[in-house]
Amino acid sequence: MNIRVIMLLALLAAAINQPLRAADGTVQFQNFLNGLETLQAEFRQTIQRPDEDVVYATNGIFYLKRPGQLRWEYEDPATQVIVADGKRIWLHDIELEQVSHRSQKAALEGTPAQLLSGTGPIDESFELHDKGETDGITWLELLPKEKDSQFAKVRLGFTGRELQRMEMFDSFGQITRFFFYNIVRNPALSSELFVFVPPPQIDLIGDL
Repeated sequence: MNIRVIMLLALLAAAINQPLRAADGTVQFQNFLNGLETLQAEFRQTIQRPDEDVVYATNGIFYLKRPGQLRWEYEDPATQVIVADGKRIWLHDIELEQVSHRSQKAALEGTPAQLLSGTGPIDESFELHDKGETDGITWLELLPKEKDSQFAKVRLGFTGRELQRMEMFDSFGQITRFFFYNIVRNPALSSELFVFVPPPQIDLIGDL
């Protein structure tokens, strides 16, 4: 189960279209969460592995409905769907005809995805650092306080009020970058987007 996607989505949900500044970034972050109900965006994701020149790229779209529901669709080159319905997280690999799943609470416990609930100040889970401006993009760095976090840091890049970039650095030196576009805050989303029913006669892998 690729829980990194869920963690990144939670961070994105708290950051879209907010003017983050070093002095009041935490306040802006929490204020945005308080007004967030749904979110929709298209994305391009790249993965740079250590000691490799090849960059792996994929595209897709995601949907978010608070609290704790999301749908993340990878469209190219591999077709996958991730659904968090509030109780379980489902990963459907269409090409492999396989579905993996596990308890959403167990999967997200102690991760940034808990921000989806909108409870507690962000500085309880992260250290926020203003990294200044580079090539017209203003960067904010988030360092997780959890020692067992699956990533070392996350960097958010803004131009004005729009989130342009997100970069995740894991403990193995791999960098995952997201480029966001066609972002819509609080759209009307069908509840069916967040319901997953495994197809018949498909391999199921997961816990109870």
